[in-house]
Amino acid sequence: MELIKFDAKRCSLCGKCVEKCPFGALSFEDNGIVVGDTCRMCGMCVRQCPEKAISFEQKAGSFDKDKWKDFLIFVEQERGDIHPVAFELIGEARKMASKVNFKVKCVITGGAGTIENAHKLLDYGVDQVFAYEDESLEGFRADCYTDVVAECIAAQKPSSVLIGATALGRSLAPRLATRFHTGLTADCTTLDIKSNTDMVQIRPAFGGNIMAQISITKSRPQFATVRYRVMDAAQKVDNAKGEVVVCPVKEEMKQSPIEILKSEVIEKTKNIEDEDVLVVAGRGVRNEKDVEMCEELAKALGGQLAFTRPMIENGFGDVAHQVGLSGRTVRPKLIITCGVSGAIQFTSCMTGSECIVAINNDPEAQIFNVAHYCIVDDLYKVVPYLTELVKEQKGDE
Repeated sequence: MELIKFDAKRCSLCGKCVEKCPFGALSFEDNGIVVGDTCRMCGMCVRQCPEKAISFEQKAGSFDKDKWKDFLIFVEQERGDIHPVAFELIGEARKMASKVNFKVKCVITGGAGTIENAHKLLDYGVDQVFAYEDESLEGFRADCYTDVVAECIAAQKPSSVLIGATALGRSLAPRLATRFHTGLTADCTTLDIKSNTDMVQIRPAFGGNIMAQISITKSRPQFATVRYRVMDAAQKVDNAKGEVVVCPVKEEMKQSPIEILKSEVIEKTKNIEDEDVLVVAGRGVRNEKDVEMCEELAKALGGQLAFTRPMIENGFGDVAHQVGLSGRTVRPKLIITCGVSGAIQFTSCMTGSECIVAINNDPEAQIFNVAHYCIVDDLYKVVPYLTELVKEQKGDE
C-alpha cells in the first residue's frame, strides 16, 4: 500500500525532496526515489518538488494478508507498573487468536524496569514480548515511542495492533496508523475476528445512537484502541511458555526535538473506573441538595458519586466523574442509577457492571432494559430509605 506517488516523467531528480525530508525517509535508488519506513506523511516532499512530480495516492488492496499474522499489543506503563488496560487487551486478543490460530505478542517500551515488567506479562499467556528498555524512553515522547513501536510492527508484521485508549494511547495510535498508511478505529467496546482475519471493531457512533461495525479490509495492520474497564482482563495461566525478546534501542530512535524539562507525579484520588460501587445522579436529580442526598448513599456504600452528561453540563460535577461516551467507562460490582433515563450514550459505558440497580419513576425508562433490579418509585423516597438501611446494616449512627 503506497500513498506517495512519483511521476517519473515529471521528476528531474533534483533531489530537493530527499534533501528537505525532515525524517530522512526518501533516498535515491536504481529505480528512482524510494520511500522508507520512516515516512510520516508530512507532505514536505509534495510542497518542495518544483516539478509537481510528487502526490499522495492511496492504492488499496495491494497487500498480502498471509504476510500479516498474529496480534500485537502495546503495553503501557504507568509509574513503573503495567497499566491494567494491557491485561484486558491480552484477554480479548487471546479469545480472537484462538479462532484464527494466531499468536498473541506484546511490545513494551520505557525506562528502567521495563524488561522486568515484560517477564510479568508471560504469566498471562502471551507468546512473545518485545522489550525496549532505555533511559531515553523514561518519559513519554510521542515521536520516540512511535519510532520504537513502528520498528517492532515492521519487523513482526502483525495482522492487528491493540492499544489502550488512554491519554498516551490516543496520542500514539494515530501516529502509528499514519506511519503504516492504514486505518484506526478508536474507543472500541467490542472486538471480534472473521475467518479471513478481518477484525470486527464495534463502537458507538452518531452520538451513541447506533453501534457501528467497522472492518479494515484493504490494508494491514489493523489498529484499534479500547477503553479501560470495557473488557475482561486476562487470567494467569499455568505453565507459561512465552519468551521475552530484548530489543536494542537504536540511536536514531532516541533523537527528538522534545525535551522533558521536569516530571512530577500528581497524586490523584481513586478514579470512578476503579471503584467497586458507584451511585449515578441523572437528570431526575434536580438540585444541589438532591445531589448531596445521592452522595450520602454513595458514601454509606463506600463508593463514589458519578453523573450523567446533562448533570455535568448543569455544573453538578466534572468530566472525571462522568459516565458515558464523552466521560468514563465503568464496570463496578454495584452501580445504582438515580433518575437516569438510560440513553445509549450512557448505558454503553456501564453495561459491564456486575449488578445494576435503577431507580426511576417512569416505568418506560430505557435504563430498565439493562438493569438487573428495577425500582419504579420516587427516588426521593427510595434513596434516603436505602441510605438508612445501609447505615443500620453497618452499625453507623
